[in-house]
Amino acid sequence: MNAPRAHVTDADAGFAIAARRLLPLLFVSYIVAFLDRVNVGFAKLQMASDLGFSDAVYGFGAGIFFLGYFLFEVPSNLLLEKFGARRWITRIMFTWAIVSGAFAFVDRIPWGPLPALFGVAPLAFGFYALRFLLGIAEAGFFPGIILYLTYWFPAAKRARTVALFMTAVAAANVIGAPVSGAIMQYADGMGGMSGWRWLFVLEAIPSIIAGIGIWFLLPDRPAQAAWLTPAQRAAITAQLADEDTAAHGAASVAATGVATGVATGAVQALRSGRVWVLALVYLAGTFALYGVSFWMPTIVQEMGIGKTAYLEIGLLSMIPWGTAGIVMVWAGARSDRTGERRQHVAGSLFVAAAGLVALVLAGAHVVPALIALCFVTSGVLSFFATFWSLPTAFLRQTAAAAGIAWINAVGNLGGHFGPDIVGRIRTAAGSANYAFLFLAALAVAAALLTLLGTGARDRIITTRNA
Repeated sequence: MNAPRAHVTDADAGFAIAARRLLPLLFVSYIVAFLDRVNVGFAKLQMASDLGFSDAVYGFGAGIFFLGYFLFEVPSNLLLEKFGARRWITRIMFTWAIVSGAFAFVDRIPWGPLPALFGVAPLAFGFYALRFLLGIAEAGFFPGIILYLTYWFPAAKRARTVALFMTAVAAANVIGAPVSGAIMQYADGMGGMSGWRWLFVLEAIPSIIAGIGIWFLLPDRPAQAAWLTPAQRAAITAQLADEDTAAHGAASVAATGVATGVATGAVQALRSGRVWVLALVYLAGTFALYGVSFWMPTIVQEMGIGKTAYLEIGLLSMIPWGTAGIVMVWAGARSDRTGERRQHVAGSLFVAAAGLVALVLAGAHVVPALIALCFVTSGVLSFFATFWSLPTAFLRQTAAAAGIAWINAVGNLGGHFGPDIVGRIRTAAGSANYAFLFLAALAVAAALLTLLGTGARDRIITTRNA
């Protein structure tokens, strides 16, 4: 005798359709965003010698992206809420594509008296300036997407949804590493340009295409989605509204591991101790992510790979990121299934820390080093997949726009300091081992802060009119 089928509500059907319609588009957009952000890691293999950049110059330039990102993150997310995701994300993608492509001519752009004013050599200044401008151009993209997903999916589905979206980080590296290596190896000298110049030109084009797709295909809210039935649009809107209402004044800690008092105003969010704690935790996570990702091609090259074997470097770099993509989806799904958040976040950080220590111990041995990198990338990406369920559990409305952007802005300063510290230590000591141990210690500290500092005793104001 067949078991009766479970009744599928209009809301459940709508969520499933929304996931199929929205996530592939957002996934592709984040792939090209992340690729434009980190392809400088591959370009460095040629560009540094062509332009005479030391590891310290490269590390600072790679990281200064996040200073521009930090300064414009909160304003950008508030403007996204005002103008709508479709308009604002399209604007972001077009501007970052233009700036990213300009890197191909970084040594040919006249900066006038600015290099002398800042006391920086002209070539280094051009590199720093474009990385800073790229951060400004991209500011608001990632937290904007996190905010956008709260318009479409309830809290119980959010970790897995974010994990699926964030597999784009792994995919960007799995796809981008061999493509970047192949461009640098086989386009080198074509049209009189070096391979690293072609890398920036060719990898800016997908951002333009994705921006056009966002403009024509991304509805701002469920009510505007023509591919949902009227009943599905109404059911999704009603369920999310009910969740917001129920969250006000609620004190159930069991489901998420954090207090669920809800902030709806930007001022309350930025005054919340819990928001600041989560920003510090996120800061440590980005230290680890970008401290390794910007240096991944160099780390792999130093395992004994040929200096100009760019495609081989790219293929080996795929392995840690491919592994991480699988693990992060599993971690996000498990977190949603169990309803537990804090232990998943902390556990991911512990795994990343173990991988960083193992990377130091592995030295230049290829197989152990790649296994260690798999632990680092899997831990870091699983952290990002589950982390965003913590702030979105207690931030709503304008507080969500401001709080999520602030956490991401402060946290992404790790993207500045991580690569910079690795570069400075490599220049001073001739090895990145001390930098990796420092990143491991930060990850452990953040894991402990997650377990001890985001619990039920934390509380924020719930007034709507801030």
